[in-house]
Amino acid sequence: MDRIYACIDLKSFYASVECAERNLDPLKTNLVVADSTRGKGSICLAITPKMKSLGVKNRCRLYEIPSDIKYIIAKPRMKLYMKYSAKVYHTYLKYLSPEDIHVYSIDECFFDFTSYLKLYNLSPKALAKKMIDDVFYTTKIQATAGIGTNLFLSKVALDIIAKHTSDGIGFLDEELFKENLWHHKPLTDFWNIGTGIKNRLERLALYDLYDVAHCDEKLLYKEFGINAELIVDHAWGKESCSIEDIKKYKSKNKSISNSQVLFEDYNFNDALIVLREMVESSVLEIVKKKLLSNTIGLKISYSKDVIPSTGGRRILSCYSNNFSFFEKAFTKLYFETTLKDVPIRKIGISFSNLTSEQQVQLTMFNNQIDSRIEKAVVDIQDRYGKNSIILGISLKDKATTRKRNNLIGGHNAD
Repeated sequence: MDRIYACIDLKSFYASVECAERNLDPLKTNLVVADSTRGKGSICLAITPKMKSLGVKNRCRLYEIPSDIKYIIAKPRMKLYMKYSAKVYHTYLKYLSPEDIHVYSIDECFFDFTSYLKLYNLSPKALAKKMIDDVFYTTKIQATAGIGTNLFLSKVALDIIAKHTSDGIGFLDEELFKENLWHHKPLTDFWNIGTGIKNRLERLALYDLYDVAHCDEKLLYKEFGINAELIVDHAWGKESCSIEDIKKYKSKNKSISNSQVLFEDYNFNDALIVLREMVESSVLEIVKKKLLSNTIGLKISYSKDVIPSTGGRRILSCYSNNFSFFEKAFTKLYFETTLKDVPIRKIGISFSNLTSEQQVQLTMFNNQIDSRIEKAVVDIQDRYGKNSIILGISLKDKATTRKRNNLIGGHNAD
């Protein structure tokens, strides 16, 4: 028996939540979720279906919305969206066990329906509709669903097929996939195919998934390496990974990363302030998890992508979770690799090869893992809030920590 998977997405989630809070119908209301205090260049995190019907594109900037359209601007409230997402998840738990649910994002989940169809004596579409209806009854949020014989097909059924069905539910098996979507364009409509991969495929004269499925695989492996295996499988509508596999997966190489898009263009010295703040924030996270690292990474992206990003990776002399040790290492890497006369817009850092504190022995020659100050800072912040104790540089005009500590995912929390 084929396994049956479903993928349910909450329609225009942030905008729908804001409509639900105002007792408005998102199908009839012009509303965007954006922080207008950041100016007309602020990105709309979500727009209602009514706005989309008027030709407004999702993730547009405020200045791109035609002036003749009147609309409500709702400031992002990430805590509220997380509360709604949790309520939706608890609705799903009425029907399936957590072992058969994979939370893909704040507004999207995968489900393994296989063992529940006989239990409820329902078809896959009937079970999906029952769950979608319950979500709407509980939260007033509309949802759509894709159903497929593997995870990939359920996602594609959601993203492409469900948009054209009367009930908002799409279905695909491998034969239907080949029959209906082998010649579908653009390729970027398919899960895991971004603009970069599409452009690389087109350079090989591959313009749809039929072309990909029937080309010489050696050509794809030469272009994409091991990732070609996934591209070939998806071109045939195949996917070997299951939700059970996802639940069992444990990464061999443990790491943490932290990236920040700056509110405006920063010069070399001001960006260094933010870098130091980010290093401290990540070090405190490592300390809290009782981990150590000996490998750092830095990526600096410049304004308007006028030139390629710079940065690099360094293996350090020892394992540590001490801020001063890492601050010196990152500052050195920053000065060695960052362009001094080009405005900076994004900073990314990483700590990899993480290991437990207990696995590295402290010696009299290695005081870099003495993190008593960092542990004290973690305790104070846990008790009184992240802004209760901060670096002195965080009081400078171009610092971002105090503001970002009140954000969730880079957006307004309340």
